[in-house]
Amino acid sequence: MAEPLPELVDFSDYGNDWEKYLNAIYEIYMKHIVNAGLSYHGLPVKYRFLPPTDGKGFGFWHLISEGEDEENRTPDLRRCERILWVAWILRQAGTNPDILWYENKRGSNTHVVLWYPLNHYALILAKRSGYYLLKSAYVIMPHREKTFEKEWREYWGKG
Repeated sequence: MAEPLPELVDFSDYGNDWEKYLNAIYEIYMKHIVNAGLSYHGLPVKYRFLPPTDGKGFGFWHLISEGEDEENRTPDLRRCERILWVAWILRQAGTNPDILWYENKRGSNTHVVLWYPLNHYALILAKRSGYYLLKSAYVIMPHREKTFEKEWREYWGKG
């Protein structure tokens, strides 16, 4: 039986205090993601720590913020409140038929996209030699959903 999707970690549960919330979700990130021994297809999932921002690793900031310019990303509460979904997706991938996956190329990198269409959420892993690197996770905006479906269909020859 599939484990239930974790509850959202709401900003309001921390009195709408950004510092409290940020520290709480970072603690969740370290406990449930970085130090949880997560893997995908039998290979470990690893995380980027450099360059740090405000004493927190690069990978964490990439999970909770958005923007093209790495130096000026903006926190995204939708990403923040879904921090527990990252580990859930990784644990469920391969056994939960609602989590779809495919590979794509971005530049010279091969990425694995773990897509949860029921909740419009995606997790991105970069394939490395002997491990996967957690790149990002985010809520998929409606205008991007068709792109995910198209890439998934093309990858699996259902196009």
